[in-house]
Amino acid sequence: MGRLAQTDGLTDIQREILATVREFVDKEIIPVATELEHRDEYPTRIVEGLKELGLFGLMIPEEYGGLGESLLTYALCVEEIARGWMSVSGIINTHFIVAYMLKQHGTQEQREYFLPRMATGDVRGAFSMSEPGLGSDVSAITSKGVRDGDDYVLNGQKMWLTNGGSSTLVAVLCRTDEGRPEGTAPHKSMTTFLIEKEPGFGQVKPGLTIPGKIDKMGYKGVDTTELIMDGLRVPADRVLGGATGRGFYQMMDGVEVGRVNVAARGCGVAQRAFELGVSYAQQRHTFGKPIAQHQAIQFKLAEMATKVEAAHAMMVNAARKKDSGRRNDLEAGMAKYLASEYCKEVVEDAFRIHGGYGFSKEYEIERLYREAPMLLIGEGTAEIQKMIIGRRLLEEYRIQG
Repeated sequence: MGRLAQTDGLTDIQREILATVREFVDKEIIPVATELEHRDEYPTRIVEGLKELGLFGLMIPEEYGGLGESLLTYALCVEEIARGWMSVSGIINTHFIVAYMLKQHGTQEQREYFLPRMATGDVRGAFSMSEPGLGSDVSAITSKGVRDGDDYVLNGQKMWLTNGGSSTLVAVLCRTDEGRPEGTAPHKSMTTFLIEKEPGFGQVKPGLTIPGKIDKMGYKGVDTTELIMDGLRVPADRVLGGATGRGFYQMMDGVEVGRVNVAARGCGVAQRAFELGVSYAQQRHTFGKPIAQHQAIQFKLAEMATKVEAAHAMMVNAARKKDSGRRNDLEAGMAKYLASEYCKEVVEDAFRIHGGYGFSKEYEIERLYREAPMLLIGEGTAEIQKMIIGRRLLEEYRIQG
């Protein structure tokens, strides 16, 4: 048999794209990933290579200069990239969420203005929902936008922005309460603003500050930041879709794409952990034979491979459901939940196979062991996914009468 996580029913173009991405990962990412990660260095050369391959425009329609590919193609590319270094997949994820939101919900002027430059990677996207005090409770956001003539004035503090420093376009969710009757549900008083800025840290434009990178256990290289708005003026024509009160639904639509992405990342990291584990098990000898010949290790490898295959299958199903135009929050939640949990378990098993060497920074598995936990909380914790799954199941299986 071939390697794990193969996908049936792909077109020749999809197979060609994936082969190109895999070759790039093997040659340009894997050899340098651990060194860059240990230095917490932004992978500029890798990002430039992704731009040359056209990956920043993978899902952007051809009419705007992109490749017009499906979510499935994108997810499979993310899986390959995360197999090389998860941080690189994070750099393109938030970019694609913003591009997807613009494609689905933006005005024609907004699409024509942003998408062609996003397709080339000249404009790089980030999106921001979370705040320091709310975690997954998006309805509790306090950042606020108030109309002032032709502008909105934004105030508030946002948290956990991937690409916060390197991006030039940020989609930010804020409350806009004016004109809403008292007692309006919080999610109906939210608006997405498109904020253009310069890359970098500090005050990047009047009223907008991006503090330095947050120091993290893993997921290094990519910049994760706060965003502070203090009297930031945003033109009214930079309200996504041109109307207030739609931000929550726009963001949730984008997050469904993001959850498929996180599932794909989990699949990629788990696949790399399996590759490292099965390789090391054939090289390491104990009691006169490779440890791969010990039944205990074979059982562990069997469990790891089965989890890689199962997570991949659920991720592919969620992507195909979204591509069909059907609702996929159930499938995306299941895929994200299962893939992130299985990723953690496969990485830990590979770590155990490495024994004491897994604890050494000389071995790649040490990096994966620190990266996997981020997937447990990114785009909604496991508990949030279970709530989504449970509610949708009750909708589907509601008894009559």
